[in-house]
Amino acid sequence: MDARHSTYTFQDVPIGAEAELQRLKEQALMGWEKEHRTLKSFGLADGMKVLEVGSGPGFVTEKLLDNLPHSEITALDIDDVLLEKAKHMLNHMPESRLKFSHASVYNTNLPDNYFDFAIARLLFLHLHNPLEAAIEIMRVLKPGGKLVIIDIDEGVFGAIQPELDVLPSILKKLAQRQASRGGNRNIGRSLPRMLTHSGFTDVDMDAIVQHSDLHGIEGFKKQFDINRFAGFYKNGVITQHEYDELNKSYENFAHSPDAHAMMLFFMACGTKPV
Repeated sequence: MDARHSTYTFQDVPIGAEAELQRLKEQALMGWEKEHRTLKSFGLADGMKVLEVGSGPGFVTEKLLDNLPHSEITALDIDDVLLEKAKHMLNHMPESRLKFSHASVYNTNLPDNYFDFAIARLLFLHLHNPLEAAIEIMRVLKPGGKLVIIDIDEGVFGAIQPELDVLPSILKKLAQRQASRGGNRNIGRSLPRMLTHSGFTDVDMDAIVQHSDLHGIEGFKKQFDINRFAGFYKNGVITQHEYDELNKSYENFAHSPDAHAMMLFFMACGTKPV
């Protein structure tokens, strides 16, 4: 993603590069089977030319390659560090199956009317101008091609037991901070309207539920790792009291034999007019 037009920079995450990679991996793989099922219901099929926008370190790219053995996948990201990690992990793939593109979602430098299907996973919440990005993705889709955006809405993020009592107020502060920097952690609710405003038709939407009883608790522990919030405490976004309370609540959650958690992800699909 373009640091000038995005609120996410891999090199700046407070938990460090290796921990962030592990978090991204868990985040990508926990709900993949359900996401793939929904992608297929939206029209994803083997043999298509598929664009993955904001492909990052390649965890979802690898799943796409596994599940679409006759497709050509193009993985696009602005972050050269993440792109190099993906290239290293997937270096066994021939160019006929996998192409990499180091470019911005706002200016992909890809040809008009080329792709059958585009996927943008947890990208749009970080974008300063999501409408501009959606219009650029439409340009590179064939008429009748589809864009699926997979993203979050912090207002209905899920549930966690034992409850992290201070978490809702902290998430609200983080959403406000991201909004002040140009992002939108509540973008899930806006996806259908954004797709329509950018010119897509036949807009549809679904939700994916990830539950620790189904996908394992460890992935959720990484998502709520207290170290992810340390930077916000140091920068004054959350108070000492909030940070201490969150730390205590997280420790209770992490060590409780009855702990469980649920997270919601939203998938919106639009079709380029023929």
